[in-house]
Amino acid sequence: MMGFPRGDLKKQLIACARAVDEEGSSIATEAMVQELRKLVSVSGEPLQRLGAYMVEGLAARLASSTTDRVSKRKKPKMKKTSIEERISHMETLHEVCQYFRSGYMSANGAIKEAVRGEAKIHIIDFHITGGSQLVGLIRDLSRREGGPPTVRITGIDDSVPTYARGSLLEQAGRRLQMAGFEFAVPLLFHAAAISVEELEGGHLAIIPGEALVVNFNLGLHRIPDDMVSTANHRDRILRLVKSLSPKVVTLVEQELDTNTGPFKQRFMETLDYYAAVFESIDLTLISRDANGRPCYYYGDCFEYINQAPPNDDSTRIGIEQHCLGREVVSIVACEGAERVERHEPFDKWKVRLTMAGFTPSQLDSGRNDYIRERLQSHNCNYLCDERDGVLYLGWKDRPLVVTSAWH
Repeated sequence: MMGFPRGDLKKQLIACARAVDEEGSSIATEAMVQELRKLVSVSGEPLQRLGAYMVEGLAARLASSTTDRVSKRKKPKMKKTSIEERISHMETLHEVCQYFRSGYMSANGAIKEAVRGEAKIHIIDFHITGGSQLVGLIRDLSRREGGPPTVRITGIDDSVPTYARGSLLEQAGRRLQMAGFEFAVPLLFHAAAISVEELEGGHLAIIPGEALVVNFNLGLHRIPDDMVSTANHRDRILRLVKSLSPKVVTLVEQELDTNTGPFKQRFMETLDYYAAVFESIDLTLISRDANGRPCYYYGDCFEYINQAPPNDDSTRIGIEQHCLGREVVSIVACEGAERVERHEPFDKWKVRLTMAGFTPSQLDSGRNDYIRERLQSHNCNYLCDERDGVLYLGWKDRPLVVTSAWH
């Protein structure tokens, strides 16, 4: 095929994306996609594995009509898993890719400092998922000098999850109440099973006298902005939160831009970002013994969620398919309201938060120093850089997650 580079998978993916974008459905572009399918594999090298999901996204985009890039008839099929499986995959991903877990560890440090000395705390957690972050925070609060505070948690998540069957909120609530019992922290949990498009201040049950904390952990980018709807719920929610006068707002987000740019730019950004993620999985998850056999590393995760590490790469495939792969396919294949993964880099988040009336707060430098040492003990390729009160976490020289605090 003319114009299709040979021998360089990255260049081939880019060439195919350009053809799909510029030419749409044609014999040539369909042949390019089929050729790429032979070169990618969910069991291959990092770029081959990432390529498998990017090709799936390109194929779905190609199959859709030119007027409706991903119609309801052609939208990518994403197999739904159970809530337990979804949470297990996410927690394993965050343990293997330590920049994710370190991001919310840093946020917890900022929260702990902001509520120092407060007797009653109300935590509003957007996109609470399985509640992993708050379990760690409850443990931290239980060790507070003078005894733990009374904690009330409002968990917010869509009543019908995008990729899972069942209720994430119910699962998170049970888990957090168990954590409160285990660490002797008085705790109440309220499930706000409502989409953010419908969320108003009355759903949050604010009680005067409680120190309010708002946490956005890897979920604010899924709230649609003016690129999707004139309602611009992303900025509306930020203004709503500001009106509640919280002690601190913590933001943990992936450092890439898949929201406003044209398709080719978005494809390149996705390829660059997730290539670093897939590489980090290989170099932290898989090592070799003296006989060259693969050994699988899972850190503290399986003790934490009471599972035994598997002896093959089924877990790696699981987290890549059900977590990362879903994101990649959404970014590549979908447009309009169908594209839920709409990341923004920190510079854009900073503008949004400032326009909503927020002022930066300092993170806990002591906690960040601990995170840096912890990451280096896992793998020297981890990036941990605190600049202007903001923590950048990533792989080698590529920032992947950014944590910041605001008031």
